[in-house]
Amino acid sequence: MLIGNKTDLEDQRVVSTEDATEFAQKEGLFFLETAALESTNVETAFVTVLTQIFNVVNKKTLVARDDQSNGNPASLAGKKILVPGPAQVIPAKSRMYCTS
Repeated sequence: MLIGNKTDLEDQRVVSTEDATEFAQKEGLFFLETAALESTNVETAFVTVLTQIFNVVNKKTLVARDDQSNGNPASLAGKKILVPGPAQVIPAKSRMYCTS
């Protein structure tokens, strides 16, 4: 993944969008430009990063399950990841209290 930041500072740009896009395609990377000051593509960048992480972890989990079904011990342990979307609610954590 290649993220270009500060796109709001066009007069200080060192790398053109075209060069960055070409580089990303050559390297097999996802490319996105952001401007945090203007909130341009910032949420998209974070969601994309989370989605890619989820996909990698999910793929490893599937590989581990395939290994187990073939009689091989699981080489990759997977964990369930909750990636909340706009319509999802994150479950509240239960509070634990200590008493003496």
